[in-house]
Amino acid sequence: MEPTLTDTRNDAAAVETLPSKKGVPEGLWIRCPGCGETIFRKSFEANFKVCPKCRHHGRLSARERVEQLADPGTFELLNADMAPADPLHFTDLVPYRVRISESQRKTGQNDGVQTGSAFIKGRKVVLACMDFTFMGGSMGSVIGEKVTRAIELATNRDWPLVVVSCSGGARMQESGFSLMQMAKTSAALARFDEAGGLFISVLADPTTGGVTASFAMLGDVILAEPRALIGFAGPRVIAQTIRQELPAGFQTSEFLRDAGFVDRIVDRADLRSEISRLIDYAGK
Repeated sequence: MEPTLTDTRNDAAAVETLPSKKGVPEGLWIRCPGCGETIFRKSFEANFKVCPKCRHHGRLSARERVEQLADPGTFELLNADMAPADPLHFTDLVPYRVRISESQRKTGQNDGVQTGSAFIKGRKVVLACMDFTFMGGSMGSVIGEKVTRAIELATNRDWPLVVVSCSGGARMQESGFSLMQMAKTSAALARFDEAGGLFISVLADPTTGGVTASFAMLGDVILAEPRALIGFAGPRVIAQTIRQELPAGFQTSEFLRDAGFVDRIVDRADLRSEISRLIDYAGK
């Protein structure tokens, strides 16, 4: 069982808010974690958190991802009321129930994925977007169930399925209940494939652990954003385990594309067009 990862890059992907100067509003400027340049926050957010100078792709919340991909006003949220339980009464430094409550208060969501139906450039899809801001996007019972229901909806309607993964792995606070979601989502995708469905998997930074080992890598077409971290165990864990120096760029989306695990790397600004083109190509 892989642990919940709060950040797989030592906060390298976190946007730094610069301290305000006298007479300047707090949080007006940020520092890009990719190139270190100072960026006007509103411009960064209006560009869907892509640095205009180095094209570093910051992390989007599930709401922001839906806004970026879906045609305006077309997203119909499904299963929004589903919330995690605490079947094991798990406690580490704090009880799991407390962690859930804190994440819900912080994000305004019940758990770390939004699912629903939508249109992308006029094409009907079932869309699922994971949210790293909710406990590192860790996959528990709710995420597994919501993704499975999204797959089943796409199967019943014969609509393309688009899943945007962004996760630190399985949620350790749910132990075996979390790991069961890997088999459940994979089985649902097998039925979807047998029905002739089209599954477009989009990998964002990071996509790791049990999500990588299940639905994220089962797409008919696998797209990835530039320089996203993608893998099962993190590179530091692997390096410490095998006691070898890893190749340059190991587990980046570019490395996986060259190794044949990712089909295409697509800039965030081009994702809508690329997804719609693939849907048309597949005749869906």
